[in-house]
Amino acid sequence: MKALFIVNSDPRISPRTAEAIRIAAGIGAWKKVEVTLVLSQSAVLALSEFPDELIDEDNFIRYLPIIGEWGRPVYVETGAPLLEDLGQSPVPFERISVAQVAAMAAASDCVLRF
Repeated sequence: MKALFIVNSDPRISPRTAEAIRIAAGIGAWKKVEVTLVLSQSAVLALSEFPDELIDEDNFIRYLPIIGEWGRPVYVETGAPLLEDLGQSPVPFERISVAQVAAMAAASDCVLRF
């Protein structure tokens, strides 16, 4: 089973980004579902070197490394406006196009949007 998490909430003003990452890490830990995380728009700030200005920053510090251990990158939408403001990301990420996100969604059993 494949689950795709597409997150575009702004982590500076909404707890949804942190919650999505926490849930994705928890589901992926079961190893019964292949979880893929895509961050777009302002949600790319979740990959920031310093998440202390984000809502629920503990979730980023605690759960992003778990997602990073899965052997595949976190995906970020190419052209996200704040992508260049990340600094040194704590997990590997790969830039992908909107068309690639659509293809991932089509190939997934479940798509969750936050």
